Amino acid sequence: MTESHLIAKYDRPVPRYTSYPTAPHFHAGVDGTVFAGWLAALPEGEPLSLYIHVPFCRQMCWYCGCNTQIVARYQPIADFVATLLNEIEMLGRQLAAGGVSGRRPVTSVHFGGGTPNSLGADDFRRIMMALDHVFALAPDLELALELDPRSLAPDFLAAMRESGVSRVSLGVQDFDPAVQQAINRVQPYELVARAVADLRLAGVRAINLDLIYGLPGQTTAGIARTAGLAAGLAPERVALFGYAHVPWMKPHQRLIDADSLPDAAARAEQFAIAADVLSMNGYRQIGLDHFATAEDSLTLALDAGTLRRNFQGYTTDRAACVLGLGPSAISSLPQGYAQNQPDHTPWARSVNAGRFATVKGIALTADDRYRRALIDQIMCFGAADLTTLPLNATGELARLAPMIADGLVRLESGQLTVTSLGAPFRRVVAAAFDAYLKPESQRHSRAV
Repeated sequence: MTESHLIAKYDRPVPRYTSYPTAPHFHAGVDGTVFAGWLAALPEGEPLSLYIHVPFCRQMCWYCGCNTQIVARYQPIADFVATLLNEIEMLGRQLAAGGVSGRRPVTSVHFGGGTPNSLGADDFRRIMMALDHVFALAPDLELALELDPRSLAPDFLAAMRESGVSRVSLGVQDFDPAVQQAINRVQPYELVARAVADLRLAGVRAINLDLIYGLPGQTTAGIARTAGLAAGLAPERVALFGYAHVPWMKPHQRLIDADSLPDAAARAEQFAIAADVLSMNGYRQIGLDHFATAEDSLTLALDAGTLRRNFQGYTTDRAACVLGLGPSAISSLPQGYAQNQPDHTPWARSVNAGRFATVKGIALTADDRYRRALIDQIMCFGAADLTTLPLNATGELARLAPMIADGLVRLESGQLTVTSLGAPFRRVVAAAFDAYLKPESQRHSRAV
């Protein structure tokens, strides 16, 4: 159990470090013209990954931190699909502008949201056909979707099977009916269990269940029961995220009674007991908040030292370039990060006029790349080699000193190791190497 005095001292707002530099430091200097130049300069034969953001849901979940909009009709989704197909074609043309002949190889496609299964089955097929036309999809392509089990229709399952979907992530959050009511996401255990069974019949080889701790009215007993029920469905992975209450960014979170949220000590206890339940059921903790079976590719990557972290969380994807499509999607290229316009209408206006909808991003410096590698090592493996970093008394060393004194980390001969005591504060350790972080002027979710 995490000691209360450490929680009081280190439970501070810090980034989640799915990128470095983090998104608050993106700026308008990276626009569609810059992004187009970066695309054209990509080396020939370099494999790509694709992320497709589907920004629609049928109902707003009050805890949600995603970029999404609620729709009651299908027409806005149909319009989105038409624009997305244009964006796919435009990407292909720009990649060819670099003088590369043939289709670019793609090893991974990830549909996120929002709710990707808000797409109609035929529109999902159209998107996959467009991707196959523009890119050379690998025979062992990892095709992953985030799904809402409440709206998983038989025709969509059929389209998934035809397209070869290999991995899905189901939003569960909590199985306690009272907690579900408090976050406006009611989905009984039986509904989720049926969705898992249907997905297995549809040929999906790998299933992840997303759980959240720190929700309104949540208890340690409740989260332990949820973790046990989740493990009983035998997913290959479980993600155990801490609820980020950021109503200044997501106004709908004001519908959650902040007084009903567990405090930092209770959140730490909830995570610990859920992690224990998952461990007892054969799952191994991966990084900060993922759990996987011994045979899962995340576990194998952890042991092989090839685990990585990106905007989708922990990943085995080795592509050096992730191209984001759809509103708010972020591309990660060797040159830097580029983010699309987050609002659907201006995104569509740009794309349909033949312009990339990039509105901000950041070009990476040599120092950025080095610090990103250190932060990734800490977030993935809880250790980092600092021998080539010029530590100084007013910077990294000063920020690490109290953590060393409190036993959260060890620093020996330039080798940094996060201890078991410091594991819950891995984001705080990573923040010691963040040259951009200004806690007094930036707002982030809390560390615990």
